[in-house]
Amino acid sequence: MEQKISEIKKIMQAASVNELPAFITAYGGDMRTGVQALVGKAQKRIEEYEKELERTEKMKEFEYQYSSFSYICGIDEVGRGPLAGPVVAGAVILPKDCDILYLNDSKQLSEKKREELYDEIMEKAVATGLGSVEPARIDEINILQATYEAMREAVGKLFPAPDILLNDAVTIPGISIKQVPIIKGDAKSISIAAASIIAKVTRDRLMTEYDALYPEYGFASNKGYGARSHIEAIRKFGPSPIHRRSFIKNFM
Repeated sequence: MEQKISEIKKIMQAASVNELPAFITAYGGDMRTGVQALVGKAQKRIEEYEKELERTEKMKEFEYQYSSFSYICGIDEVGRGPLAGPVVAGAVILPKDCDILYLNDSKQLSEKKREELYDEIMEKAVATGLGSVEPARIDEINILQATYEAMREAVGKLFPAPDILLNDAVTIPGISIKQVPIIKGDAKSISIAAASIIAKVTRDRLMTEYDALYPEYGFASNKGYGARSHIEAIRKFGPSPIHRRSFIKNFM
C-alpha cells in the first residue's frame, strides 16, 4: 500500500537536518505532487542550515583571531535607552568548539528565538555572568557610568575568569583584563551576541515582573522604553519607583 502523504509529512517534520538527505533519497522518486513539495521543503531546510553555518562561522572571526587566549569573554548590555528599569550587562565565555547556531544581535531575533537561545547558551557556555544597575544609581552616576558598572559586575561573576574581553563598542574602565572593543560587535562576534541575548532576556523578564507591580505603564510590552502610551502614563500617573528621574524630567 502506498504511503500516505500525511505520514511522509510527519516523517519530514520530525527529521533532524542530518536525517534530511536520507529523507530526500527515500522519497525523491515519488512523483506525487505533495511528496515532491515535501522533498523540496527538505532541500530548502538543508540549504538554510548550510547558510546559517556559514554565517555563524563568519561571526567567529574574533574568536579565531584571539584563539591563543584560554577564556574569551563577550560582553554586551541592554537598557541604556529606556525611561524605566535597570541597565543589564551580560558576559559569556563560550567553549572553543561552540556549536550554537542563530547567535546574533538580540534585537534582530524574535522573542521566541531569544528565549530558545538563552536556554542553549546557559546550558553550553563555559561561564556566564550578569550585572545590573538600578534606576536610582543611573540617575546618580549617569547611564554610561552605570553601564560600565553593570559590565564590571557581570565580568566579576565569571568562573573561570576570562583572559580577554570582546566588548560591544566600549572599553570598560577599571578592568585590567585585555579588552577588544568591536563596533557593532553583537553582529560580528558569537561571544558578544550570546552576551547580548542573555542580557536582553534577563531584562525583558524583569520588566514583565515589574508590569505586575505597576500595570498602568505597560512595562510588559514597552519594556520601559519611551512608547507614546508609556509617556502618556507617566504624565497621567507620575513616575513609578523604577523610573529614571533624569530620563523623564522633560515629560513631567
